[in-house]
Amino acid sequence: MPNFTDVTEFILLGLTSRQELQLFSFVVFLVVYMITPIGNVGMIILISISPQLQSPMYLFLSHLSFVDVWFFSNVTPKVLKNLLSEIKTISYVGCLMKCYFFIALVHGEVYILTVMAFDWYMAICNPLLYGREMSRTVCVRLLSVLYGFSVSLICTLWTYGLYFCESFEINHFYCADPPFIKTACGRVHIKEYTMIVTAGINFTYSLSVVLISYTFIAVAVLRMCSADGRRKAFSTCRSHLTAVTLFYGSLIFMYLRWSAEETVEGKMVAVFYTTVIPTLNPMVYSLRNKNVKEAVNKANSGQ
Repeated sequence: MPNFTDVTEFILLGLTSRQELQLFSFVVFLVVYMITPIGNVGMIILISISPQLQSPMYLFLSHLSFVDVWFFSNVTPKVLKNLLSEIKTISYVGCLMKCYFFIALVHGEVYILTVMAFDWYMAICNPLLYGREMSRTVCVRLLSVLYGFSVSLICTLWTYGLYFCESFEINHFYCADPPFIKTACGRVHIKEYTMIVTAGINFTYSLSVVLISYTFIAVAVLRMCSADGRRKAFSTCRSHLTAVTLFYGSLIFMYLRWSAEETVEGKMVAVFYTTVIPTLNPMVYSLRNKNVKEAVNKANSGQ
């Protein structure tokens, strides 16, 4: 029986085997591929040059956009190439590298959303302490430990230890742990246990922080005497709540069904959180944000 050192490449089966959908999928991914970097890089540049966007919330938002660009870029170029290729292969090393960055960037996105929830909690529930407790130094320190590259390294090393037999086909459009594991035939249980424990601890902890933060926010807002104040407070949190709901909702769906056979529906959910969410985030945070709109208007007018 061959071990993992005998593997040189894998075949990605893609979104669907129906040939008539390949061109349509390519056009959709290409359009999204052009829009996503523009939106996220534009958000980073806008925040860096706008004096009114220098609060911690926008610092975290710029890093969220940074992660989204890399998260999206880790998946989409290979998808576009394979949609036009007869042979949809990826090297073993290339697949491991994509697994590594995928896990790191997912954890990065999760933790940034978590820190943003805590930032909203401090701003609404402790406004008098906000300037000191969420200073620039504190924010930079928080961001310095956000990206989950150490967690990703551990998970990828366990993936590297898998044995593969006869099937080198990955029933998905990108390399990530769940579909990758299903091609293996040895040391699978250790990898599955590591993945479940790591993902469970990290996602449960981060989601708990988000839920607790918003519980305190809701209580603080409901205690406000002014209806206008309550409306403004809920309005400021709406964009982040939308982003959290979209990202965590899709991740929870994938986490609950990771051991099931890959279906078109499951792949569509994967498309949603790897491609659609990075595209939507700049829109979600800018369309209803007065400060961002004013910064865009000033940038356009050259002021």
